[in-house]
Amino acid sequence: MSEGQFAPATDAHVHLMPERLLDAIREVLSAETGWSFDHPTSRAAIEAHLRDAGVDRYFALPYAHEPGIAADLNDWVLDRAADSEMAVPFATVHGDDPVESVVRDAFEAGARGLKFQCPVQECGPTDPRLDPAFELAAEYDRPILFHAGTAPMFEDSPYVGADRFAEFVASYPDVRACAAHMGTYEVDRFLDMARDHEQVFLDTTMAMAPRSPEVVDFDPAAIADETLAELSESVMYGSDFPNIPYEYEQERAGLLARDLSESVCRDVFARTATRFLGSEADRREASNRTGRHDP
Repeated sequence: MSEGQFAPATDAHVHLMPERLLDAIREVLSAETGWSFDHPTSRAAIEAHLRDAGVDRYFALPYAHEPGIAADLNDWVLDRAADSEMAVPFATVHGDDPVESVVRDAFEAGARGLKFQCPVQECGPTDPRLDPAFELAAEYDRPILFHAGTAPMFEDSPYVGADRFAEFVASYPDVRACAAHMGTYEVDRFLDMARDHEQVFLDTTMAMAPRSPEVVDFDPAAIADETLAELSESVMYGSDFPNIPYEYEQERAGLLARDLSESVCRDVFARTATRFLGSEADRREASNRTGRHDP
């Protein structure tokens, strides 16, 4: 594969938050993992870096590590996205917030989905406190992106795991749900869910890079080219930018080195993200962006 088969790309996993909050998150990550971060944290610098790499759209993902901050954080992301030609704003909510009002306000203001960093927020896909958020996602036809897997340090967390994600899928069959990081470390379970359920998606974030074995102790070779081809309409490219401890180009290098068809690449790098967002307007946009005219 060539770099030309990456662009124009959608990065479905980018963190856009106030710089002080991102700095605090980085301090915690560095202390727990030993990772170091060199990427910029301002919206303008993030977008310049992504644009130079061939990305023309990204999901702007916040998450609320404590109660009481989600509403303001959502407003902040929505305000920044309003001034951006690239950002697709997502919202978040904490389980101890007034969940229904926070999420409804965010959706009414234009948030295109929800993001939960389940182990950090200590609330996950089976938490009854979040049921109002999940019901609103169904009502507004908004997708949800969960950190639902146990990587890189959450194998003892009660808020993640394939069983909990499967329970959510069964309970909310009308809600498109993405398991970030290919569901690592229970990848086979999450791949099977994507095979069995049209509303289940996965993103490649930090799981498919050449440095994934070193950074998150997962070997991307465990996922065959044939599997990516089979599930290309369920797998979308993501990076965790700017909180990745290696060069941005590494995130796509492993995928581009594989023997994948141009059609599979267009799915992974652009079209699947559009399917995840789900609206008719986005399907038209995908046709215009990629040259594919789906019925």
